Amino acid sequence: MNPVYAFWMQLSPKRKRVYSIAFIFVVSLVMVIAGTLVPLSSEDANAISEQLNQTLTQNQANNTLIPYIFQNNFLICLLMFVPLVGAALGMFILFQTGIALGAIAATQGFPVWLAFASLMVTPVFWLEFAAYSTAMASSIWLFRRIFQVSKPGGREIMLRELKWTGIFIAVCAGLLAVGAVVEVWLINFGNSLT
Repeated sequence: MNPVYAFWMQLSPKRKRVYSIAFIFVVSLVMVIAGTLVPLSSEDANAISEQLNQTLTQNQANNTLIPYIFQNNFLICLLMFVPLVGAALGMFILFQTGIALGAIAATQGFPVWLAFASLMVTPVFWLEFAAYSTAMASSIWLFRRIFQVSKPGGREIMLRELKWTGIFIAVCAGLLAVGAVVEVWLINFGNSLT
């Protein structure tokens, strides 16, 4: 028997979820890093950076930055809950996030690894990635449960999974709400230093 499979089968359902989320978290990091490595022309980097700055400036002027960040991130997170498709979409979005991070680093003239490292030390990074990893892991769990519905006890398993999904959506909403507040505070703090 495969030792990885044997290890997995010995885990409790809760530990399987925790390990699933942790695994997706690591894969998410890899996707963002891969996105940062995409070579961009200076025109493309400037266009991406300018679009992000324009969105930021417009929402700051309207005093809607916290709701905008939360709404944007929560909508993305909800899409990540869609069975199986959500996990693939989430990885694509995180890859695009890496490209945007690379563009910002290029236009501001510092190495992309420094941009990524500075992002990782913020609580926003951990809050958002915890939410996204939870959503994508739930997407895979939901997909798996769909195939168990026709088996004996499958309906109960699916109902339990839907309950967990609802709980995880609420937890992710909380994480992303706190993340939006902290992100705006960090932006305002950074602006006050310049």
